[in-house]
Amino acid sequence: MATLRDPPGRGETCDSVSVVFNAGGRRSKPGADRLAEVIKLVFSLRRRPEMTREEFQAYWRDHHAPLVLSHAPALRIRRYVQTHARSSELAAAQSAARGSKPDVYDGQAELWWDSLDDVIAAVATPAGQQAAIALLEDERRFIDLERSPLWIGEEHAVIDST
Repeated sequence: MATLRDPPGRGETCDSVSVVFNAGGRRSKPGADRLAEVIKLVFSLRRRPEMTREEFQAYWRDHHAPLVLSHAPALRIRRYVQTHARSSELAAAQSAARGSKPDVYDGQAELWWDSLDDVIAAVATPAGQQAAIALLEDERRFIDLERSPLWIGEEHAVIDST
């Protein structure tokens, strides 16, 4: 299997790394092929307590991402994005300036659909239901689901320089 995202090089100070896939399973640049309006499921992830952040992110990237890709057609997923949290002095300072805790989440997943009707139609089919069950079973292996909120929303781009 090809590497989905090479780790940051020495001296890089990024706070997150995004892994982006389009519906065909091909890796693309973040922001490429953006839709004017899109329905997103946003999932703020916390790892299971027995896992390190590195173990969590490796499993999510190397095992769960290919599983999502394999079920994307049945679930009508337009795009799948993983943002892997990175600890840094910058992230800690930004959190402190806002009175919040740094490093609360280990990552964020975004799943994109063309419409809410697509989401509903996908999970109404036997294939979509099987896919949703398979993904949930795998999520239980590495995500602390009770402490990982998710929600569905509609994107409204304010700045889009892509």
